[in-house]
Amino acid sequence: MGILNTLLRAVTWWNGSTLNTQLYTARKGQKVGEDSQGNVFYQTADGKRRWVMYNGEAEASRIDPDWHGWLHHTFADTPEKKPLPHKTWEKPHHENLTGTALAYAPAGSIRRPQPASRQDYEAWSPE
Repeated sequence: MGILNTLLRAVTWWNGSTLNTQLYTARKGQKVGEDSQGNVFYQTADGKRRWVMYNGEAEASRIDPDWHGWLHHTFADTPEKKPLPHKTWEKPHHENLTGTALAYAPAGSIRRPQPASRQDYEAWSPE
């Protein structure tokens, strides 16, 4: 099973970081911080390249917005050094649930379980 996991990591990026990314991180990466999801952020010594090692599935919506800004060079300082001001009305970050069982399903959707008896519908029957 160990060899299979190593091969999967070598050729697939969605099962976590690839071996190449891990080697590059070990050689050139400087850890700069970690977000609330457990994702770890790195940069090169000159600060030109920035990347993330996901904690689990590689899903971009699992990165906190503050770290997303740092990752894309919108902010020079990490959220740990200089936290962004947040408004009182802002909701906490959560990952994109599209395509999962927890995704929003509006009323009438075929994905939403139907109640045993409906109060808003009366079947028509000819007289």
